[in-house]
Amino acid sequence: MDTEAQHTERDPSSDTEEGSRSARVSDDSARVSDDSARASEDAGRVSEDSGHVSQDSGRAPSWRRTALVGGACVAFLLLLSHFVIQPFLIPSGSMEPTLQVGDRILVNKLAYRFGSEPARGDVVVFDGTGSFVREQPQGNPVTGLLHDGAAALGLAEPDETDFVKRVVGVGGDRVVCCDRDGRLTVNGVPVEERYVMLGDRPSAVPFDIVVPQDRLWVMGDHRSQSSDSRDHLGNPGGGMVPVDRVVGRADWIAWPFGRWSTVPGTDAFHAVPAPPAGGHGAGAHG
Repeated sequence: MDTEAQHTERDPSSDTEEGSRSARVSDDSARVSDDSARASEDAGRVSEDSGHVSQDSGRAPSWRRTALVGGACVAFLLLLSHFVIQPFLIPSGSMEPTLQVGDRILVNKLAYRFGSEPARGDVVVFDGTGSFVREQPQGNPVTGLLHDGAAALGLAEPDETDFVKRVVGVGGDRVVCCDRDGRLTVNGVPVEERYVMLGDRPSAVPFDIVVPQDRLWVMGDHRSQSSDSRDHLGNPGGGMVPVDRVVGRADWIAWPFGRWSTVPGTDAFHAVPAPPAGGHGAGAHG
């Protein structure tokens, strides 16, 4: 039995429709691709704009952070100088050779805060109001505040009421100058003052004093150039500095770098005995 091969014939019009559909699909795909590309470009622009925005927004906080950090540092330094360590500028040669003009010293304000008191030989900074200088009327508070802040950071000279000297006598001591050999004596014991400026005498002005309790007798190391307790014997207080007026002990020389060191100590007073319990007889002011 013969089998006849059956051929399926396709309508030419159907081919045309299918081609049209394919073309439409291709066109739509192309449009989608174009839209995607535009979307990508828009996204890129948005990303760039976002980057600009983030950079701009980052600049302002950066300045604010810098200002805040700077302000915090200044506040910290002021607190540190008020309670712990304060820098002082040495404006004169009254403490040469120990301290030179222009030295910036660091004063330990905790040295006498916990029951201890200034000892003979200590180099101290103190407020001389009432002992070395008279009470002064209040000036411009704003100017005074700015000056105090600059002085607290060691950027300006200290107040005219602040002095730096060496403690020679403490409460109860009898300090006399001079003995037959031209030496200063404390409680009857001669003191070898090796820290005194070479060529200076212990004192050109003779004196014999007894230091009241809670007071200090102070002198500069450059005796011929120092205005100290000797120069205020006739003033109220007799040139004696109240212990509670002491700002602190000068422990370090911080500037210039070539002089960076601790303030040299001394053993000149190691042999000096404590004052007698009953006190000394009244000394004559020389």
